[in-house]
Formats: sequence, structure tokens, C-alpha cells
Amino acid sequence: MRAGASGTTADELHGGGTLTSSPKSQDIMADVQLGCYTIKSHGAKIARLHMYDWIILVLLAVLDGLLNIIEPFHRFVGKDMMTDLRYPLKGNTVPFWAVPVIGIVLPCAIFGGIYFKKKNFYDLHHGILGILYSVLITAVITDAIKDGVGRPRPDFFWRCFPDGKDLYDNVTTGVLCHGENSVIKEGHKSFPSGHSSWSFAGLGFLTWYLTGKIAVFDRKGHIAKLCIIVLPLLAAALVAVSRVDDYWHHWQDVFAGAIIGLLAICRCCVNWLHRPHSGFILLPAIFPVPFRRRRVVASRVQHPPASRGGHCRKLLQHAAHGGDGGRRARSGWDRPERRPKT
Repeated sequence: MRAGASGTTADELHGGGTLTSSPKSQDIMADVQLGCYTIKSHGAKIARLHMYDWIILVLLAVLDGLLNIIEPFHRFVGKDMMTDLRYPLKGNTVPFWAVPVIGIVLPCAIFGGIYFKKKNFYDLHHGILGILYSVLITAVITDAIKDGVGRPRPDFFWRCFPDGKDLYDNVTTGVLCHGENSVIKEGHKSFPSGHSSWSFAGLGFLTWYLTGKIAVFDRKGHIAKLCIIVLPLLAAALVAVSRVDDYWHHWQDVFAGAIIGLLAICRCCVNWLHRPHSGFILLPAIFPVPFRRRRVVASRVQHPPASRGGHCRKLLQHAAHGGDGGRRARSGWDRPERRPKT
């Protein structure tokens, strides 16, 4: 959500109406002047403004759960095809429960650490909301394709015939499985890789986030910054490679999962993050006045020039009400003699 896209004014963020001199209003205004957007001052208001975003997020989670319950398409598997599906049935190097930890919990912990240092709840909120959308959109797309394609895993033979005694239809030469239904069901979910898509969606979002936070492309020649942003992508790649090593996926499954995850974060980063070369990646996306301008305004109010009279007061009113009073004050446009004749 781009800056000002929601049409929110400063009055809405500060409880509506004009600014008062109550202690709570003074605390909020002090936070704004210092560039601080804390959970206490802005948390409830941001949550209300993004209520529908969180509702849709819950619906996406429910939809993904349903996609995991339904039976996938059982693609025909013949006797001749079993040559490529006889890889051993192994456990998971990266268990299923570890994928959300790597792709969601770890990045959110980094977002939280940055919040405690910078005191910017916009940053924390949009970071968490953005990564959850990236992962859940990826999960829904991945599981929907899994159910629709029904590609057998490389270890399908041992899922279908756990005792090693294969049995085929005399007419179609199709497999007649006698393994556990849940194991066979999971054996038809090879394409694309969920581990790969989840990892690249979560850790790819973290890479984009850090790219702006540490100003990787500031053209100052700090190669160490590139190493930092490569680490999350390297971790995602290792998770994806482990799926091929465990014989749970073909290499095409892993490659397709990575593409899905990266495409999802590109869409979500456009909504919640600015371009990675901006150097200030998470500006307040619903504040009507740009963040940097607010800090300049606060500095002018704290140290007003003696010769400018009430100009700084008008700048503060412009920042608080989201109007163009500051610009008018600078140009004198609100004076009757300066207005054009009609």
C-alpha cells in the first residue's frame, strides 16, 4: 500500500478532529516529532486501518488448510515409469515444522529487533504483514498446483509397495498400491516443492527488506552488505537442495517452487516496501506527509528562526492536518493580494 493510497489523514491517525493539548495527544505528537511510531502511540490505529488485510490473511490460511485436506489428482503411474520412481524412502533433512520457523519466525524476529532499535511500528507492522502475505499467497498457489498436477515423488515405488512386492493392472499396467493411504496421498504431491517455495518467499522477502535497510545499492563500495543479503537466499537454496537429496522432489519441482516464491515476494514487496535502492525501505505507508519531511518540520519547530515569525507554526499545522498550508505559507498564496484574478 503506497503512501497516501488509503486516503488516511493525520486527524484519523490521531483520533479524529483537531489536535488537543491532552497528555496523550502530546505524547503522540512528541513521538511524531522525534520520528518514533510506537505500538503505544500508533498500534491500535494501524491495526484498525489494516483490519481487512488481516481478515483476508486469515482466509488465505483457511484456504491453504483446505487444500492440504483434499485428495490430490492421482496421475497414472505405469510399470515402465517405476524405473525413475524407485529412490529410497527417507526422512526430511529439514522437517515440515522447521519451514515456517525459517521462513516466517526468523525474519519476524529480525523485524522485531529493528523495531526495538528504531521505534517505528509502521516498519514492524508492514514487515510482518508483508511476509505473511508473501508466504501464504505462495502456499495457496503451491498447494493448488500440487493437488491439480498430482506428480508422483521420486520415492513413489516404496510408498505404493512398502513391502517391495509390486502389483500392476493386467490391462493398463497401472500400479495397484497397497500402502498406507496417507503415505500414497503425499506421494502424489511432488510438483512444485512446498519447502522451496515457502523458503524463497519468506527469506526472499527478508533479503528485499535488508537490501533497503542497510542501503546495499548506495554505490559506496561496501561489498560486505552484499554478503549479508545473500545469506537468506543461500539458506533458502540449501533448503531447496535438501528436498532433492532426500528424494522427495525432482529438480524441476524445486526450481518451480523457487520461482513461485520469488514472484510472490515481488508482488508483495511492491505493496509494502519501497524499491530496494531507495535506502529507506519502509516509510510510513499510510501517513499523509512524507516521513523525512515530518522530521524536518519538527526540527524547524524546535529551533524556529527569529525572523520568520509564525511560519514554523504554519508548517506544524500543515504536518498535523495533511493539507498544503505549509506550501501556501511559503509562497504567500493564502493572501488575498497574491491570488490570481478570475
